[in-house]
Amino acid sequence: MPHCFTNDNSRFSRQLSLPEVGPTGQKKLHRASVLLVGCGALASSAAYYLVAAGIGRIGIADHDRVEISNLNRQILHDTPRIGMRKVDSAYQTLKALHPSLKLQTIARKLTTSEALSRILAGYDMLIDCTDNFPTRYLINDACLQLSKPWVYASVSGFEGQAMTIIPGRGPCYRCLYPSVPVHTNQAESVMGVSPGIMGIIQAAEAIKYFLGIGSLLVGRMLFLDLLEMNVSPFKISRNKDCSACARNFA
Repeated sequence: MPHCFTNDNSRFSRQLSLPEVGPTGQKKLHRASVLLVGCGALASSAAYYLVAAGIGRIGIADHDRVEISNLNRQILHDTPRIGMRKVDSAYQTLKALHPSLKLQTIARKLTTSEALSRILAGYDMLIDCTDNFPTRYLINDACLQLSKPWVYASVSGFEGQAMTIIPGRGPCYRCLYPSVPVHTNQAESVMGVSPGIMGIIQAAEAIKYFLGIGSLLVGRMLFLDLLEMNVSPFKISRNKDCSACARNFA
């Protein structure tokens, strides 16, 4: 019989003892809901640590199936699940970690901001675990429309970047990238630890947001270089002429 999600103090004892969390903070995490778009490398660590922290409801959207080339970085999946839908594989992994988790799987490709908005409306926050610009623009548009916060991350090789976007409080994704960069390789080579670390950073940003603690990466882009072990935050300003957010959040 699985333990009660809300009263299983032993499961969360190490974080319950933190003054920034405590019983009140743990209840906030339990009441929180997060939608992850993408079920690959970033989602593998982000989802796992969100569930481990006690986030009460998780949604995962992805239309792909597990391939052997995924397994160097997508640790939600394993060899026997090659060919399985990624959301079904993730469901098994996350439910094994916490059987009482409320988990919704969306096994389809989201091609319009309207389709994404219908799903996102039922969640408090979105975490971007995708690997392409068009989907991130859809995410940005849907989150602006619904005034939902989201956490962006991307990786390439041994490097990564992350930023938290809260509509009305800082720059949006189109402030950062008004259009797709000309020299963009959407099938980047990547070392598996890079998205693992960036996904954990995304999870940390979500946890901080729900607890109301710390300093979020709003208006700041965090750059990670694992080869030099260098972490550098840079200030990102809002674009007053941004085609996405300038009119709505003057």
